[in-house]
Amino acid sequence: MSGAGAMEMETTLFYGGEWHLPAKEAWFTVVDPATGRPIGRTALAGAVDVDRAVDAARAAQRDWAAIGADARARILHAAADRIAERADAIARLLTLEQGKPVGDSRKEIDFGVEVIHYYAEEARRVGGSIRPSASPEVRNLVSHHPVGIVAGIVPWNYPVDLYCWKVGPALAAGCPAIIKPPHETPFAIAEVVRCFDEAGLPPGVLANLPGRGPEAGAALAAHPGIAMISATASIAAGQEIARRAAGNLKRLSLELGGHAPFIVLPDADVEAAAKAALRRSFSNMGQICIAVNRILVHRDVHRRFADALAAQTDAIVLGHGLEEGVAYGPVLNASVIERTQAHLDDALAKGGRLLAGGQRPRLDGLEEGFFYRPTLVDEAPLDSLPMTSESFGPIAAMRAFDTIEEMLAIANGLEFGLAAYLYTEDLERGWAIAEALECGMVGVNVNDTSDLQAPFGGTKLSGLGRELGTEGLMAYLEPKLIRMRRRAIG
Repeated sequence: MSGAGAMEMETTLFYGGEWHLPAKEAWFTVVDPATGRPIGRTALAGAVDVDRAVDAARAAQRDWAAIGADARARILHAAADRIAERADAIARLLTLEQGKPVGDSRKEIDFGVEVIHYYAEEARRVGGSIRPSASPEVRNLVSHHPVGIVAGIVPWNYPVDLYCWKVGPALAAGCPAIIKPPHETPFAIAEVVRCFDEAGLPPGVLANLPGRGPEAGAALAAHPGIAMISATASIAAGQEIARRAAGNLKRLSLELGGHAPFIVLPDADVEAAAKAALRRSFSNMGQICIAVNRILVHRDVHRRFADALAAQTDAIVLGHGLEEGVAYGPVLNASVIERTQAHLDDALAKGGRLLAGGQRPRLDGLEEGFFYRPTLVDEAPLDSLPMTSESFGPIAAMRAFDTIEEMLAIANGLEFGLAAYLYTEDLERGWAIAEALECGMVGVNVNDTSDLQAPFGGTKLSGLGRELGTEGLMAYLEPKLIRMRRRAIG
């Protein structure tokens, strides 16, 4: 892969410790979202490439599990150190292909490095147990073993971060990993793969197969040689993965779509809540599964909160993510803009009121870029698109509520159950509301639900399984029972 000029970069497929051209000639042109101009191309994997990667993983599987946690940890630490050394360059690549400000790209990579270091050490602490037995002469021994070859499907919104969430624990557990990174944003991940290769990862243990879901993703989901799939995707994509994986009863870890409510109670610090809602609504231009979609504000503080959030939203400055001081960049492509506009039009047609944004800006030198003003809609009807469907773009919808019961009915009324946020000074009531919210994660007076040492994931159609924390490692380990008769003394 060469430097970051127009159509200069190119990446191919990695498996068996080498880079390969695709079995069938297939390429995708990668575009800088801020300029709309091509910056390079990536090979696209298909079913034949998946077969070859699985064959290479099979050849490496037994030895990788057998070398033990300490040896695996040393390699993972070395890979993480190399990623950290190149973090600035990788961050620039990520910004060029995905659009987010380079400071956010750097934070993403830094967290990915932490994840790899964490699981390198956590795998050293996996132990077994001796369980009670109904028979006094029998002992139950429980140990944990790698599930086998795993596949990971990584999205374009946080590609490096989520790549590390999957590769780190899988490799640490002793599982070869075959990853389908997003074809829209392949270059930063390709550099991460090089770091693993240079760290001494044995050939076959890691494969990187950029490709489209209907080809590479479908082949991974259905392949009988793969024991587990970990995917971060839309609900529709997750359902399709589950259907294809059912043939050989693959273990699944699915983190799917979200539609997070942001709840403001009358005793909340309104200014702090507005600042938090702004960042969680429009960070990465709303292209994040835990982004705020619905803002539910108690009527007593609704106007004050709406005014504060609208003023902050209007003050957002957009620009190229590589520019100094830019905190908000473009969306990925035209389809995000089209979806955002459709959600806005639907909300306004049904009686919503536009408070901020709602149009494409004119930015000198970036006229062909995929920019859209962060958008805030008040009095959004409950049946409008931003209140019912994941926008995955820079739009948030708001409405007032009068009672806790009304708020909970709205917050819990959708098929999504990933994250929610609650702002209140009454922590006793906050605890009760947090327990009543039907989702996998709740932030109380915090606007982020991802933490390295805590489980990340959702309920209902937002997925199953968990990443991060000890749960993220145990997902790749299979418990085994050995019942053993004890010989009597004498």
